[in-house]
Amino acid sequence: MESKREKANEIIQNHVLWASGAGAVPIPVLDIAAVTAVQMDMLKQLCRLYEIDFNESSGKSLISAVAGSTLARIGASFVKSIPGIGSLLGGVSMSILSSASTYGMGQVFVSQFEAGYGLFNFDTNRAKKEYEEQYEKGKEYASNLQKKDEKPDKGEIFKKLDELLNLKKSGILTEDEFNRKKEDLLKKL
Repeated sequence: MESKREKANEIIQNHVLWASGAGAVPIPVLDIAAVTAVQMDMLKQLCRLYEIDFNESSGKSLISAVAGSTLARIGASFVKSIPGIGSLLGGVSMSILSSASTYGMGQVFVSQFEAGYGLFNFDTNRAKKEYEEQYEKGKEYASNLQKKDEKPDKGEIFKKLDELLNLKKSGILTEDEFNRKKEDLLKKL
């Protein structure tokens, strides 16, 4: 039987991969909105797993408070607006930052929930310090995860297709983005 922590790590892993894709959205600022939506979905799933009352407004506030300034992400986002090379450089850096941030955020929320905190009595000071450490670990984690993800099993592909469909239904992905990512996944079968 899978432990709660193992399930939490699986939720985080899936959302790190989705954040990587969301960070690569070629339109400045829309990429930040997509990553935020992915992180909010991750938080909602973690709250459900740990039986914590979820509140979207509180969740957004905590994500913002823990991650601090998003200037680095915004900077990477705006680099995309430079004709030609900007899309490539901005997309790559935003994808890495998005993955690392999502990993760090997920680890912080799991740590807080396992310590008995919820969204309404969250230890923000402790969380900020922990986030900085986890964010750094997230850079390496995301890189390793993307390498591992290059050869997923069929069950994982179908699971990711289902998650992709949910992102499209919620408006995070356009029809074209959905179809491109779906084709990429189906090629791995």
